[in-house]
Amino acid sequence: MKNLITQIAKFGVVGIIAAVLDFGILNILVALFHMNATLAGTISFILSLIFNYAASMKYVFVHRPDMARWMEIVIFIVSANIGLFINVLILWVSTDVLLPAGVQPGDTLYTIYTNGGKIVATVVVAVWNFVIRKWLLDAPEDGQIDPNSIAHKIGEWSLKFGK
Repeated sequence: MKNLITQIAKFGVVGIIAAVLDFGILNILVALFHMNATLAGTISFILSLIFNYAASMKYVFVHRPDMARWMEIVIFIVSANIGLFINVLILWVSTDVLLPAGVQPGDTLYTIYTNGGKIVATVVVAVWNFVIRKWLLDAPEDGQIDPNSIAHKIGEWSLKFGK
C-alpha cells in the first residue's frame, strides 16, 4: 500500500507539472491569440502529453519485462488519445454548449468557461490515465506476472514482434 501511495504521489507531481504546461499553453493560445478553446486545448494537451510520457515512464511506472517498448508507447498513445477525446469533449461542452450565445474567444467569460472546463477535464483525464497505465503498463510490485492478465497477454504478443 505504501508503494501505491508513493506512486500516486509521483504521478500527482508529474501530472501537476504537465497540467501547468497544459493550462499555460491553453491560456496563451486562447487569451493572447484568441484561438478557439477546442483547438487550443488539443495543442496544449499534446505538448503536455510529450512531457507526461517521458516523466511518467521514468519516475512513476516501471517497465514491464514481458512487454516490448513499442507496445508500451502504443498503449500510452491510445490511452492518451482517449484522454484527449475526453478533454476536448469537456472543453467543447463548457464553451460551445454551456456558454451564453454570442460569447467569443478572447472574451473574459469565454476564458473563464474554458478554464472551468479544463479543470474538470484535467481531473477526469488524470483518473483515466492513472488507472489505465497502472493496469496495462506498470510492472507488478512483487515481480510476479499473472500469465492470465490482459497486460501480460498484450506484452507477450508484442514481444513476438520485436523489442
